[in-house]
Amino acid sequence: MLPVTVNTFKTELAQALKAFDRHIVCLEKSPPDARVSLQSLVEKAIEAYESRSAGLRHGIALDRHLTVILSQSDTDRPLCAIYFNLHTPYHKKPAAP
Repeated sequence: MLPVTVNTFKTELAQALKAFDRHIVCLEKSPPDARVSLQSLVEKAIEAYESRSAGLRHGIALDRHLTVILSQSDTDRPLCAIYFNLHTPYHKKPAAP
């Protein structure tokens, strides 16, 4: 089994950062900050994936803006999914009953 590192997912990271730079407006995280956060989250997801209990298939890491999920696959290389946790400050909270 090959060692899994952040570099293993460089294509996924590049695609996610391109989408972040082009489509996501985040007042709390600039594109350079997103890159650092994403690399850190991938490292944490790798740790969670490699230390998962028997029978579990995923390693997950997230912060307020990004979620990284590594999933067991039929190959030595896990699948990598990167999600943007979208939020709008204009969303109204439901009224209390």
